[in-house]
Amino acid sequence: MYKGRIARFDEPGKPFQIETVTLPEVGPGEILVRVTRAKICGSDVHAWHGTFATRGLGGQLPTVLGHEMVGAVEALGDGVAADSNGKPLQTGTRVVFPYFYSCHSCRNCLAGRRNGCLKLKMAMLGRADEPPYFVGGYGDYYLLPAGAVVYTVPDSVGDDIAAGANCALSQVMYGFERVDLQLGEHVVVQGAGALGLYAIAVAKARGATNVIAIDGITERLELAAAFGADTVLDLNQVATPRDRAKAVRALTDGHGADVVVEVVGHPSAIEEGLQMLGQFGRYVEIGNINAGQTFAFDPSRFVFGNKTMVGVSLYDPAVLSRALIFLDRHQHELPFDRLAATTYSLDDINDAFAAADGKRDIRASITP
Repeated sequence: MYKGRIARFDEPGKPFQIETVTLPEVGPGEILVRVTRAKICGSDVHAWHGTFATRGLGGQLPTVLGHEMVGAVEALGDGVAADSNGKPLQTGTRVVFPYFYSCHSCRNCLAGRRNGCLKLKMAMLGRADEPPYFVGGYGDYYLLPAGAVVYTVPDSVGDDIAAGANCALSQVMYGFERVDLQLGEHVVVQGAGALGLYAIAVAKARGATNVIAIDGITERLELAAAFGADTVLDLNQVATPRDRAKAVRALTDGHGADVVVEVVGHPSAIEEGLQMLGQFGRYVEIGNINAGQTFAFDPSRFVFGNKTMVGVSLYDPAVLSRALIFLDRHQHELPFDRLAATTYSLDDINDAFAAADGKRDIRASITP
């Protein structure tokens, strides 16, 4: 038996409750992970507020939130001996894993679209009041189901850096792969939170000639430059969408951006971003996850500009392995550590969410 704490989430608007639970056993094919760090992602904050309803994805309450995490193997179920790259696993091996699980047999999985699995399961959707209890990252343990994709973390990559790989970093990497970002292209990143900062870094690594970051918080704009942005546009100084679109045109030789990435999370950013796209531009929509919000736009811009919009939800699980390589190669030249500078104990999770909600921390972390 394995006894540990969880931060039980009963419903939006109520504080987390720390509860001690017991997992009877680790079943065949399962992996029990001792969580060493779990970040507070924007979707966790949305779920906490109730604007991102996990029930809409088949989730139930009470549950355990948290999905952007890293940990060490605590116990291996029968039949598990290696990670998804064939590297041996044993107690204490540090691992990361996609927080969603594909069936590998439905039509989408068989077509290579595992992030669109028709039977998709996910962290934060299980019940916290029945076994296995450890169904989210905000706890001492997290139970990986049989058949889950899992990767060993290189010894050179610390937990503070690795924790962001399985959500924010992998998702923007996958987004750029979806639109086939090319060497020498112009990129605009709307929003310089964690997703935006990763997007800047990945765009530069893929050979973007000019990355323009847009935000209204001075500290984030400073970080955007540190992560490789060639130009930053301050919403407080370039105050209107029209002026910002004109600025992007001027910075791209009058052509507009080849790729625009939206990670603001508000529909109003989309119409503005579409105006920044040049001919044959591709718009990568990641940030808007709250259902029921809309925006108005002129579809003729798409038709006459031969433009494309790509919605990006989750990522192909194999991207996570490449994300670890990216972190290993670039960790000494980019300030990844500043994305997780503030940590809170599990007992202080309510304070951590208050800080994250106030945007005082780009990615606060829980270290059980």
